[in-house]
Order: sequence, then C-alpha cells, then structure tokens
Amino acid sequence: MNVYDFDNTIYDGESVIDFFFFYVKKSPYLIKYIPRVFYALAKYKTGKLTVEQAIQEYAPFVENYFVGIEDFDADAKEFWDKHMKNIKPFYKEIQREDDIIVTASPMCSMREICKRLNIKHCVGSIIEQDTGKITRLCMRSRKIPAFFEEYPDAHIDNFYTDSPENDAPMIEIADHAFVVKGNKITQIK
Repeated sequence: MNVYDFDNTIYDGESVIDFFFFYVKKSPYLIKYIPRVFYALAKYKTGKLTVEQAIQEYAPFVENYFVGIEDFDADAKEFWDKHMKNIKPFYKEIQREDDIIVTASPMCSMREICKRLNIKHCVGSIIEQDTGKITRLCMRSRKIPAFFEEYPDAHIDNFYTDSPENDAPMIEIADHAFVVKGNKITQIK
C-alpha cells in the first residue's frame, strides 16, 4: 500500500494554515493571531517545536475557537470548494484503492477532501466537535501509534512526504520512501 502525508505532499500548501485564513475572513479579529501562527509553523517546519509544546501552547486557542464554530461540516465543504485546485496533479496519476493518508491535519477537515478524492483511509489529528478538545495530535513520531491504532496489520510499501525530517519515523517503517517537492517526486529509500 501507499501511504501519504497530506500537506505539501498531496496538497500544495498547509491546509491548516489555509483553513486559518478561511476563518480570518469569517472572524476578522483572528488577524491578530497571524504572527503567532506563522511563528508556530516556522518552529514546526524547522523541528524546533515538539508535539508537547504544540499542544501546550496552541491547543487552548484552537479548542476555544473550535467550539464556537456553528457548522464545521458546511465550512469544510465551502473551504474545499475553493481549495480543490491545491490538490497536486501527480496524485491522481498514482492513486491506488488502498491509499492511506497520515496527516497532522484534523480529521474533521480531512473527511470532506478524502470523500472528494475517493480516498477511503485517513489517519489524522482528532478534535472533538462538541468540546473542541484535541484528543489526538497526529504529527511526527505520533503518526506511528495513530497509524497502527487504525491499521494494526498494515504494511507500507511506499511512503510519500514533503519533509523527511518530520516524517522520519514513517520513512523508517516503509519499504520505500519518496520526497515530494512541488510535483517532483524523488525516491530517498
């Protein structure tokens, strides 16, 4: 089976950041958080933000905002109507029936895009819609237990990522690994 990271791999960009700006348009007061969001993203991309730090520093903000969203499913549909264009063309060329997405992006946003792309298997972060609590943050080394919790007998033939550093644990358990930069795919394992 093929397993893919989502953001900057299949999706051109960071969908969580794009969702943030989607909500900035709905709630302009969020503008004041833009520097904090980009600071967190830079720390994450350079490996200077641990999963524990991300939860400690950013979970309360996410949780408080999330519980105020009236209809996230409707928002997800609206968001993906505007952002389907960000799905990289290479994916449709190599897509297989048993593909699995493993992503830090929340499942509440991933369900809609997976449905649209006919992807039946996805493991992501979990935000409880009624409380806003983050009950699973599926990033870095935490992708491994989340993956095997959902697919205990899975064997990864090929793993695709934009970040070999952040996804090193997934690369380690895959037979082959590929780095995706734009639409260029390079085998690294």
